[in-house]
This record gives sequence, structure tokens and C-alpha cells, in this order.
Amino acid sequence: MIKRSAHLRELNRLLSHNPVVALLGARQVGKTTLARELARSRKTLTHFFDLESTADLSRLADPLLALSPLRGLVVLDEVQRRPDLFPTLRVLSDRPRRPARFLVLGSASPELLRQSSETLAGRIAYYELPGFRLSEVAESKADLLWLRGGFPRSFTSRSHRQSYEWRGFFIRDFLERDMPRLGIRIPGATLERFWSMLAHYHAQVWNGSELARAFGVSQHAVRRYLDTLEATFMVRSLKPWSANIGKRQVKSPKIYIRDSGILHRLLSVSTHAELERHPKVGASWEGFIVENLIQTLGVEDRQCYFWATHSGAEIDLVVHNGGRLRGFEIKRTTAPVITRSMRSALRDLKLDRIDVIHAGAESFALDKRIRAVSAGRLLRDVR
Repeated sequence: MIKRSAHLRELNRLLSHNPVVALLGARQVGKTTLARELARSRKTLTHFFDLESTADLSRLADPLLALSPLRGLVVLDEVQRRPDLFPTLRVLSDRPRRPARFLVLGSASPELLRQSSETLAGRIAYYELPGFRLSEVAESKADLLWLRGGFPRSFTSRSHRQSYEWRGFFIRDFLERDMPRLGIRIPGATLERFWSMLAHYHAQVWNGSELARAFGVSQHAVRRYLDTLEATFMVRSLKPWSANIGKRQVKSPKIYIRDSGILHRLLSVSTHAELERHPKVGASWEGFIVENLIQTLGVEDRQCYFWATHSGAEIDLVVHNGGRLRGFEIKRTTAPVITRSMRSALRDLKLDRIDVIHAGAESFALDKRIRAVSAGRLLRDVR
């Protein structure tokens, strides 16, 4: 089993300061496994409730009666199935000396987020668990992580074929079983078709009118489909950065399928050889690096942007953190060079620096504020 030590440390830190912590993430990303690992690492008692279990649901028929006597850590798995628990958690979290801390696990249903924000304001902290990232696997397995993605069962499968099949089953179960349980009423076949179509727009600027025409529905409908996939951690919508300059700037978001393995399944890519020949190989690698950069830098989604002008200048990732503005350009080449876009971004956005992430083996300076960073040295050279 791959240890997820950084996530464990952050959960322990959040639990030490907050009576309730919500561990959110996509289905099958490893939330329950991480919660059990957290329980084993703590000296206090831990009580687990799986809200997909009829026995545990029966135990919570009167939640205040069931949860009030408990001490230590109380874990509520798949809490979006019982949003009525949040008022009870508010009452319990306000007790003197807080005899219990609550860790709630959820798959990011809109109902979960709405209920918790209404009833637990000031009492709850949120933590998103992603799939495996480069920091958690051996450097020799970086290409395997790119191909299979970060879902634990996909990455650790015995063969490419087994991994590919698991991702197919995951997509089917997610659409047919999980989405209705999350309160989402879009037909599974409709969302699967949209999701597959969206894979071909991966790493491109959102064009709702084009997708609506191709899909035969309104722009409002395709936007709702996009919001649904984003709310369930399947899609990243990277917001545009806007600067006060005399150029027309792109104002629509840039869209990525967040997990590279899911992207490859939607594109019917099962092996490295097929991936290298696919026309979306560069876009796939860009999305893979973007997700790992965000994780490595330890920044929140709201701090991450891209920048583009209608004249063609573009920076793949712009990070606003601690008053600094950094740019990242991603090039799947072994010989990166400075482009006009980079010069324009440094001048117009007043970036601190630009890191050009490339597929070569070495990191080196390209200019005073432009540095080429090897993807293999990402964890060491971008902080």
C-alpha cells in the first residue's frame, strides 16, 4: 500500500484546530483507506459509521442519541447520504471541551456542500484528497502514473488491460449508480456522451456554443453538465487571469479532465504506444503536469489561473500566492526555448518568473527570469 503521509499530517493538523473536518474527493480516490490509516495513527478511540451500511444507518436513527456519548474521533463515511446529520454535528461541535472530533467523508455532492456551509459555518474545515501524485510514487513510475492516472486501483493494477477495464467499470458505475445517489438527475447516457466529447476538448478554452451545437442542446444545458463534472472532481475549470493591459484577453475558462487515466479511457487509449501516437498526447501531458504542479506548490484552486490573449499570447498556468505571481509553461519537448508569449507574459503580467516544464532530463536557466525545469525534477525545482 502506498503511504499518503502528507495527507495524514494535514488531516491531523486540521482536526487539532476544528471540531469537524470534511474529507472530500472523487469516488474510489482512497478517502476511506486514508481515514482508517488516520485512525490507526491516533491514540484516541475511533468510531466508524458507513452510511452505505444499513446497520450503521439503523444505529443513527436518532443521531443525537447515538453520537453524544462517543469520545475521540468519529468518522462518518459517505455523509452526503444523510445531510440531516449536519444540524446534529453543529450541536455536538459546540459542546464545552469538545469531547469528540468528527471526520466526515463525502464525494462532493452539491447537497453536502450546501448543508455543511449552512449549518457548520465557522466549525468545519474542508480538505480535498486527490489521486496519487508524483510526490507519492517512485520516479521510475512517473510514466505509469501518467498513463493510468491516480485512482489507487487503476494505478496499482497488475496490467494495463486490468487498469483500463477498471476505469471503464468506474465510469459506468459513477454515471449509473453514484450520480443519482448524489442527487444529480442528468441521465447517465447523456452525461457519458458529454464527458467523452469533453475529453476531445481537454486543455482547450471552453466554447459552450460549439459544444452545445455539437451536442444538440442549449448552452445552459452543457454548462450544467460541465458544472456537474466539476463538482464531483472529474473536471478542472481553470479560470482566466485578467490584467489591466491594452490587449483583448480570453475570458472563458480552460477545461481539463482531472485524472489522466480517466482521460485516456475516454479517448480509448490503453498503452504507452497508443498514447504516444494519439493527437491529444501533448494536451494529456499538459493536464497531468498541471495537476501535479498544483499539488506540489500546495496552492488552492482559487489561486490557479491561465492567461491568454486573442492575439495568441498564452501561459498555461498562473499561480497567485503570497503576493507573488508565477507563470508555468508546459512543453512536451527535450529542447525548450523562450517564446514571444513568455516575453509578453513577463512584461504584461509582471510575473516574478516563468518555469518551463519540459520532458528533458535537466533543469537550467533560459534567461534571467525564465527557467527550464525537467518534469523528472518537478518536486525539487519548482518550489
